[in-house]
Amino acid sequence: MLTKTTTTQGLEMSALDKIKEKAKAAKRRVVLPEGTEPRSVEAAATIIADQMASVTLLGNEQEIAALAKQHQLDLDTVEVIDPATSPSFDQYVSEFMEIRKTKGITEEAARETMANSLFFGAMLVRHDLADASVAGAINTTGDVLRAAIQVLGLKEGINTVSSCFMMTVPEYRGEKDKVFLYADGAVVPNPTSEQLASIAVSTAETMRNLLGMDPKIALLSFSTKGSAKHEDVDKVLAALEILKRDYPDLDVDGELQVDAAIVPEIGAKKAPGSSVGGHANILIFPDLDAGNIAYKLTERLAKATATGPIIQGLAKPANDLSRGCTAADIVDVVAIATLLKG
Repeated sequence: MLTKTTTTQGLEMSALDKIKEKAKAAKRRVVLPEGTEPRSVEAAATIIADQMASVTLLGNEQEIAALAKQHQLDLDTVEVIDPATSPSFDQYVSEFMEIRKTKGITEEAARETMANSLFFGAMLVRHDLADASVAGAINTTGDVLRAAIQVLGLKEGINTVSSCFMMTVPEYRGEKDKVFLYADGAVVPNPTSEQLASIAVSTAETMRNLLGMDPKIALLSFSTKGSAKHEDVDKVLAALEILKRDYPDLDVDGELQVDAAIVPEIGAKKAPGSSVGGHANILIFPDLDAGNIAYKLTERLAKATATGPIIQGLAKPANDLSRGCTAADIVDVVAIATLLKG
């Protein structure tokens, strides 16, 4: 999930700083399934010291205790659960068997799965014993998302798990630290029209929850308002139709080229009458190639801060980490993940 490209140096009260302050005020609980990973314990110490959230660490209690001494974490300030010895283990096994009964899961397989801290952590979130799960320092993105999807499922009305990047541009048209959300740049390779619409809805909710901003959503293409004819353009137009029909209150338009989406004078010329043209703060890319390339170009050429990918579309929050993340990165992700609950 999230901190594959997070850098915050040099930003005074950046969007990420504001998110951290908002997280502190929310006073929520995060579960860190990789509790025997030193970076998780170091992050937990910072999270507790900063009063950002309450923390549950999963794993062998003796291993976590040894790491806590190294990282000056007072174990009395956090909750430590070993899934294998938890009083809730058998209950969660039975519940998981019920969730996966159509897949023909056996009790033995369910017990093995629930012993995996990723799945146990997701179950804590499912039962509102934690507001979010954050993992991925030593687990792959696929493993993190698999546990989240199987235990938590998708949010009502959403048909796909997706991601967005929060792009903070140092200066854009006279505005300092201009923030855009780019989606999807990490999860869905070639979204259908229905998936594009779902990604747009999820990203709008992410913007509201994290930033408190009104979303203006541009469905991007190589065409603006019929300037080109192609099946790829048709896909974007079909997504717009779905959004207009099912989410009439969303401020969304397409198909738009990126200059028509974010440059007011070009938007006025290419998409006259559009409330989004020239003023978009959410950019929905037609496929993963475009989204991934765009966020990296923006990061490198505009010297933007890329925070993400932020996982969205789940019924309850779970977020991925880069396996190369630092403890500070984990702290940043925790702030974001706890706010995705709304």
